[in-house]
Amino acid sequence: MKKPRKLVFSTNNEHKLEEVKAILEPYYQILSLKDIGDDTDIPETGETLEDNALIKANYLWDTYHTNCFADDTGLEVEALNNAPGVYSARYAGEQKSSTDNVAKLLKELEGIENRNAQFRTVIALIIDGKKYVFEGKIKGVITTSARGNSGFGYDPVFQPEGYDKTFAELTLADKNEISHRARAVEQLALFLRK
Repeated sequence: MKKPRKLVFSTNNEHKLEEVKAILEPYYQILSLKDIGDDTDIPETGETLEDNALIKANYLWDTYHTNCFADDTGLEVEALNNAPGVYSARYAGEQKSSTDNVAKLLKELEGIENRNAQFRTVIALIIDGKKYVFEGKIKGVITTSARGNSGFGYDPVFQPEGYDKTFAELTLADKNEISHRARAVEQLALFLRK
């Protein structure tokens, strides 16, 4: 059996790492920043999800010259002009609290009927110095209260189209069948298998 290729995923977020490994391993060995001994908090200073994914991937390539990928994800809420978008992780402040972010989002949507939203993930891949970008998205609605205990971030208030459960009420396997990140990672996987 051919040894799996190594790819460094520019993250220390255990939830993201678990989701990505569930899709890409055993074909690829996925290493996190922690696995390579890097605890840098790479600043996400871009104005778009694409910018931030490329900033994080470029950092790894420039520092280690290793094949790598990075992602950035945003929740885009129609009634809020696609906010929080690129600021999703720090919507309620720089301390990046999921609980505070969800509370702020629910407050902003109080009394608003249009609760349409989408999650969008952009992945930037660098292989041998060449850059590629992949995108995945899923539409849904923001619920009026948090439901469920799995997942992370806005998962307890995001109900995907065609489901009566939030992401936080789905199993990881079910979420990985439909999620924005899974869709972007599937595109990445298809590209890597070529």
